[in-house]
Amino acid sequence: MKSKFGEIFRQTREAVEKSSSPAQVEVLEKIAEVMIAALRSGHKLLLCGNGGSAADSQHIAAEFIGRFKRERQSLAAIALTTDTSILTAIGNDYSYEQIFSRQVEGLGAKGDILIALSTSGNSKNVLEAVKAAKARGIFTVGFTGLGGGALKSSVDLCFQAQADYTPHIQEVHITALHALSEVVEDQVVFQK
Repeated sequence: MKSKFGEIFRQTREAVEKSSSPAQVEVLEKIAEVMIAALRSGHKLLLCGNGGSAADSQHIAAEFIGRFKRERQSLAAIALTTDTSILTAIGNDYSYEQIFSRQVEGLGAKGDILIALSTSGNSKNVLEAVKAAKARGIFTVGFTGLGGGALKSSVDLCFQAQADYTPHIQEVHITALHALSEVVEDQVVFQK
C-alpha cells in the first residue's frame, strides 16, 4: 500500500502557499491593525465557529489570554464556543442559530471585535453572530474558504483560505490566526 502522507502534506503546503498571496496578506495586516487598536484601547476579541472552527476559537482565545511567544499582560479574548450551560440553554430555549448572537448581545460592546470562523461561510449561527455584532457597533472579521459564502459580504474584513476542502481551509485558518497572534502580541506592549 502506497503512503498518502506525502500527497496530503503537498496539498496542505499548496493551500497555505495560495492563501499567502499579497492580497490575503494585506487583509491580515488590516485585521492586525484593527485588533491592535481594539486591545490597546481596552476592548476585547470575541471568537466563534462550529466544529474545528470552534476549537480554533478556543485555541486562539487561549493564545491571547495566556501568551503566544513571550511573557506579557493577558489580552482580552473570549471564545463563545466554550460554556456548555450557555450553549445548551440558548439552543434549547431559543434556537441553535442564536447560540453565538445571544452571547454577542450580552458580552459585546462597541469597540470590540468579533472573529467569526466558518469554512463554508454559510453557518447560520455564525452569520447571526455577525448581525448581532453589527447592531452593537462591533467590528466584524470573517475567516472562510475559497467561495466565502454569505460571511464574505457580511463582515468588515474577510480572510479567505484559498482552498475548498474543509481540512485545508482549517489548516490555513490556524496558520493565519497564529500569525495574527504573533504580530498582535509584538505590537500590543504592556508592562508585565
